[in-house]
Amino acid sequence: MGLINFFKKAFGDMKKSAKAQHEVDKANIQAVKAESKANFEENRGSKTFAKAKADAKKNWDDAHMSPAERNAKMQEEREKQIELANERIAKANERIEKAKNG
Repeated sequence: MGLINFFKKAFGDMKKSAKAQHEVDKANIQAVKAESKANFEENRGSKTFAKAKADAKKNWDDAHMSPAERNAKMQEEREKQIELANERIAKANERIEKAKNG
């Protein structure tokens, strides 16, 4: 009899856990939907034909780069990101110093 109760309790716990996870999943899906709609509304009308055409040209040009050109472009983008990150670090360090001294 103990084994039967063990399985009843185990399956009951799994059922409760599955229901709770389902609620979490539903909430996450609703959040993603709301964020997507907000992004859409914020960007509505900003994608003009000229901008779409320029983006398509850029994508076309990127697709037809040689591997060396692509690697050079990616390296340049990484360097820009590192530079921006270093600027953010410097600003944060300044704020830390201000907080310590002020």
